[in-house]
Amino acid sequence: METLPYLRKELQQEYDTTKKFLALFPQGKNDYAPHEKSMKLMPLATHLVEIFGWPHFMMTTEKLDFASGEYQPTILTDRAGLEKKFEEEYAKSKETLNTIKEEDLNGRWTMSMGDHLIADYNKYEAIRVALDQITHHRAQLGVYYRLMDIPLPGSYGPTADDESF
Repeated sequence: METLPYLRKELQQEYDTTKKFLALFPQGKNDYAPHEKSMKLMPLATHLVEIFGWPHFMMTTEKLDFASGEYQPTILTDRAGLEKKFEEEYAKSKETLNTIKEEDLNGRWTMSMGDHLIADYNKYEAIRVALDQITHHRAQLGVYYRLMDIPLPGSYGPTADDESF
């Protein structure tokens, strides 16, 4: 079974849904967190948009070692920056998924912290985890929005805020 068409379609669907969420990002609330152990709003949203670049990163590398210091999280300060980064990351991954071949998904990709192995996947599995992370972190963003009384757009169907249903 060819999996690339499904990965391409899912990335597009997650892009379309996330774009609606980012359009609602509240100005002046970057440091909002619902709990002391929760990420602040802007770092959470930034992490979410960075994940859209993971399929590209995973297909063009073999590993991510956090101990190496090569990964530095992006620092953003406003909705415009979020939306710009989102478009850039999505475009890279979309292009990558449109140019690779099915057999390219068989390569290995690992995540570690020095000698401590965090994850070991084939590239298909790594991309699936990335897509799952998009869903997970967008849902977190939805909880933050709900707690701030920001009406939620639908993700996989209507929300209680959808007036069209």
